[in-house]
Parts: sequence; structure tokens; C-alpha cells
Amino acid sequence: MKILLVGASGTLGMAVRKELGNRHEIIAAGRSSGDVRVDLTDEASIKAMLDKVGTVDAIASTAGHVTFAPLAELDAAAFAVGLNDKLMGQVNLVRHGVAHLVDGGSFTLIGGILSEHPILAGASASMVNAALEGFVRAAAIELPRRIRINVVSPTVLVESMDTYGPFFRGFEPAPAFRVGLAYSRSIEGAATGQVLKVY
Repeated sequence: MKILLVGASGTLGMAVRKELGNRHEIIAAGRSSGDVRVDLTDEASIKAMLDKVGTVDAIASTAGHVTFAPLAELDAAAFAVGLNDKLMGQVNLVRHGVAHLVDGGSFTLIGGILSEHPILAGASASMVNAALEGFVRAAAIELPRRIRINVVSPTVLVESMDTYGPFFRGFEPAPAFRVGLAYSRSIEGAATGQVLKVY
């Protein structure tokens, strides 16, 4: 398969590349590196990337930013980070990506554990992740040409504990390679409209 991977240079993106790269052709996409460049907050950038890539068998995303801050400190601009990047960036990837997928192709998006298990300072992330899950369930029943869509929902990564560990007290982290396996389940399997949890 030819797989477009957005966020390919990040910690999770590299794990997904390692998991799938020995069996499939990976087109790496990122904001500042990769085979093609994309800014998920810019709809025109998403369309330009897809036009450059052409037709693929799968589109997967491991990218998306949200703001971690106490609720009282989250103003509209702070919420907009997650809404414009992780949420609408991935929604727009699907909206415009449909025309670039083969019949029976697939989308795999990235959500996270905070949709179900909120933490202090995580209101924006919880909101975005829950919205992504709702979008995937709804899109699955409307996508044409047998195109599938799933969202991977991991806990905090082992490799990210130095940065995010203080937010996730009491959570058992998962190594990135385990999350990469969920991308294989989505891309190489038959499921659609599913939340693939890694926790």
C-alpha cells in the first residue's frame, strides 16, 4: 500500500513508520520535514499536500496540538489551538482526502485517553479527543466507496513522560510501538467507525 502519514517525524509518527514501513510505501508529511509539507491549521496547505501526493491507499495522522492549562486560564485563543489544529486539521484531512483515496481505502486519526479519563489542565484535550471520536463514528456511516475511518486513542507515551508525565499521575504509559500496532489494525484490518484504545 501507499500510505500518507501526517506527523511522520514525531515520536508516534516514527513508531508508525517503523511498524508499517517494512511492508508499505510511506509518504512522510510534516510541518517542517518530510517528503511533503503540511500545516494542519491551514486548509489550503492540506489541499496542496494532497494534490501533490495524488492517490493513496491510506491516510493516517499522528499530528495535532492542544493547550494544557487550568480551565480558568483557557481563553478562546487557547481553546482555538486544539480546535484549529488537532480537531479541524484532521477533519479537513478527511474532507479533502476522500478524493485522494482508492476504493476501500482508509483514514486513521489520532485522539487520546483524555476523551474518557480527564485530567487537571486537560479540558481542551478532552474536548478535542471526544469530538474526534464522535466525528469518526458519524463519518464511518457516510463515507463513500467503502472507505473506512478509525481513531487511535492512546494513553500517554512512555517516550513522552519527561514532558507530559506531571499531567498524567497514576496513568500507565504505553510505548509508542504499541500505539503503532493500532495503526496497523486500522490500516490493514477491516474495522471502521472504531476507537482503537491503547490503554
